[in-house]
Amino acid sequence: MARAELKGARLTASDALSAWIEHLAHERRLSPRTLEAYGHIGRLYLAFLERHRGEALSLADLGAITAAEVRAHMAERRSGDNPLGARSLSQSLSAIRGFHAFLDRRLDTPAPQLALVRGPRVKPSLPRPVTEDQARGLLAEPDADPDADPWEAARDRAVLTLLYGCGLRISEALSLTRADAPIPDALRIVGKGSKTRLVPVLPAVRAAVDAYLALQPFPLQPSDALFRARRGGPLSPRHVQASVQRLRGRLGLPERTTPHALRHSFATHLLDAGADLRSIQELLGHASLSTTQKYTGVDAERLLGAYAAAHPRA
Repeated sequence: MARAELKGARLTASDALSAWIEHLAHERRLSPRTLEAYGHIGRLYLAFLERHRGEALSLADLGAITAAEVRAHMAERRSGDNPLGARSLSQSLSAIRGFHAFLDRRLDTPAPQLALVRGPRVKPSLPRPVTEDQARGLLAEPDADPDADPWEAARDRAVLTLLYGCGLRISEALSLTRADAPIPDALRIVGKGSKTRLVPVLPAVRAAVDAYLALQPFPLQPSDALFRARRGGPLSPRHVQASVQRLRGRLGLPERTTPHALRHSFATHLLDAGADLRSIQELLGHASLSTTQKYTGVDAERLLGAYAAAHPRA
């Protein structure tokens, strides 16, 4: 629905929500999973308001919401059979703010009372990386998997090497196509929000992908996904997660050893080696330096732990 049509139409609240999701999909290009989450939050929000007011809502009604109504919705989501924690509640409120910001910018429907609502206090969480030895063990373990064909073991090792060696998200590694291999000296990665970055590729990463290509049995067109499942379809994120879960069990690694932990480890180990935060931000594709700064907390936490363990007066 075009902007002029939106402004000229007599919209319901549901119409406005649909317009926002369409904006996020086509202009912001958010992932399907993010769109689903935002749509779910928006539908719960509108359903609460309609129950609270006892009638269907129009676009104009959304401009007249009160701070008390939003707080009541947050209170409802904090209770019940599946109560939200502080972090999830904060994310829900952030989505609601984004929805109303869209209504203000695109549909001339500000909601001034929303500025009076404060979110819950969220204790910042630190990334949970694995050690260098644990990462090496995880990357080597697929070759010892007795249940995997050699090409599948090479595939799993190549994917995990990309996560750790290049700091990629699972979705970014699995978005590579046959045309991307052999892997060049730098990969052009399109990350969250369609943000593009260049990631240097280590020889070990290139060698792992080359080993997989030499063994994988499927004829691939340039536009086909590079990593394939056992029956030939594109490899799914769920397979990578399940593979890491199985491998960490064999190695006796902690539950925090996940595919995403390898990305955290990439950043933390670079920081340990003297890389600066701005460079790590660019390699990870973080929009804000404040996101990358979490890794300094990991480094400080490790330093304090070593101090407490070694200092005679600790």
